Amino acid sequence: MPISRRQFLAASAAVAAARLAPAQARSPLADDPRRPQFHLLPARNWMNDPNGPIYWQGQYHMFFQYNPHAAVWGDMHWYHAVSPDMIHWRHRPVAIAPTPGWADSEGVFSGTAIVHQGKVAMLYTGVQNAPPENSSIRDGQHNFHESQLLAWADDASLNSFTKVMKPVIPNPPEGMTVTGFRDPSPWRAGDRFYMTVGSGIEKQGGCVLLYSSPDLVHWKYEHILAQGLGDSAQTPNPVDSGDMWECPEFFPLDGKHVLLYSSLSRVQWQVGTLDEKAMVFHPETHGTFDAGPFYASKSQLDKDGNRILWGWIEETRPEAEFSASGWAGCMSLPRVLSVGPDNRLHCRFLPALAKLRDTRVLPSGHGKGCGVGSCTDGTGSGVGCLSGVCEVVEEACGEILYRAAGKSFKLTAKRDGDIEVIGVEWDEKTPSELKVDGKVYSLGTDAKESPDFHFFVDGSVLEMIAGGRLAMTKRFYWQGAKAPDLDFAALAQAGSKQTMEKWQITPISKDRLTT
Repeated sequence: MPISRRQFLAASAAVAAARLAPAQARSPLADDPRRPQFHLLPARNWMNDPNGPIYWQGQYHMFFQYNPHAAVWGDMHWYHAVSPDMIHWRHRPVAIAPTPGWADSEGVFSGTAIVHQGKVAMLYTGVQNAPPENSSIRDGQHNFHESQLLAWADDASLNSFTKVMKPVIPNPPEGMTVTGFRDPSPWRAGDRFYMTVGSGIEKQGGCVLLYSSPDLVHWKYEHILAQGLGDSAQTPNPVDSGDMWECPEFFPLDGKHVLLYSSLSRVQWQVGTLDEKAMVFHPETHGTFDAGPFYASKSQLDKDGNRILWGWIEETRPEAEFSASGWAGCMSLPRVLSVGPDNRLHCRFLPALAKLRDTRVLPSGHGKGCGVGSCTDGTGSGVGCLSGVCEVVEEACGEILYRAAGKSFKLTAKRDGDIEVIGVEWDEKTPSELKVDGKVYSLGTDAKESPDFHFFVDGSVLEMIAGGRLAMTKRFYWQGAKAPDLDFAALAQAGSKQTMEKWQITPISKDRLTT
């Protein structure tokens, strides 16, 4: 089961030390076939939320939550990596660490990068132990006070930051009993800055708080920008019931405004309009961004002004397994966002990922024990006849594109011959629905044709986008020292124009350590 981003490591220092990977000529993590080869992740240990992604002076910088001591959640620092293209990454030193005895002594939580007066600033949440009456996190195990903090980059490399040693927002709004208070996300509008902070109100639901500032230092609480109803069920972690919204972001896109937040174990989105005079958001449509273990999303603008979204891909295996493996979690592949004609949030994989395609491109119908051939419906009539096409992704590292224009179909990916990793079905009689692993998802009421499918498989990670309308991330695990081949097989009604293309993917690192 995925674990909360707020569950601290309870093991002793001796146990934590035993989990540290010793310095070796070659790390055993380099030979773990479950470890991704072209997703961003640290060389070892635990990672979670993307933080402060920014394009700055010709380079893309990514920061994320990181435990430098073990492959479990705890002692949050900000890891740093840099890339020329959002695909190939180089590790940098830890950028921000907790300061003992100060407002972030128990962890440097999530935040956002912003440029002001030619310098990069980071606004983030710090947590510190506090009495229950002064805490914004009270879950029966911890009492933590959350405050919003500011740090400035020391130079253009963004390798280190100097903290402003006074919280810029020390407490939640006066008189508000909150279920959490974290993950600031600022932006500039004219001569002012605005900022969202994730929160919630006890027994009323999750919400997003809006602040304003002239200088990033002095902040004024304005009002609640958006709020949900939550859930009548009470859970130890209010995020699980919808009574706390984490990692909010608010930005203009294609003539609309988009609100993203994370709650109920998923990234949620709303598309609507902003009354810029009153700074009031009017949502019009809403949905879940990714139906799998994709969480705590964070976006940035690329060098061409496209809105790029990242997410933390969680582990779904038991903690004992990923702790023993020495690593946990990875960053999603970059996804380009847009608002579709249906007024819903759409996405596609970054087109530049095509540069990772190996030259070994095989024609449609290639695969062990599968191909295009004659078919029957079992009656000999040929009515509803299905045809098959299959591709093999070798050693769980590849890319697949599939389309069956206008006709019903079923697409599956299996490992080890018969263990299904994902199954997708679309029926032309219900074109606005897509069934994934037996569960029905909406493609939007205006969907009329079968969507095209784009898959990336990387170690134990599978990412899928269907027609830009539905994203699905999955984790799959196996025993042994060799990654399995995945057979992608499709059955579509006779008369459909099926196409399937496959590429093996070139790893971004020779040793799975993305250095």
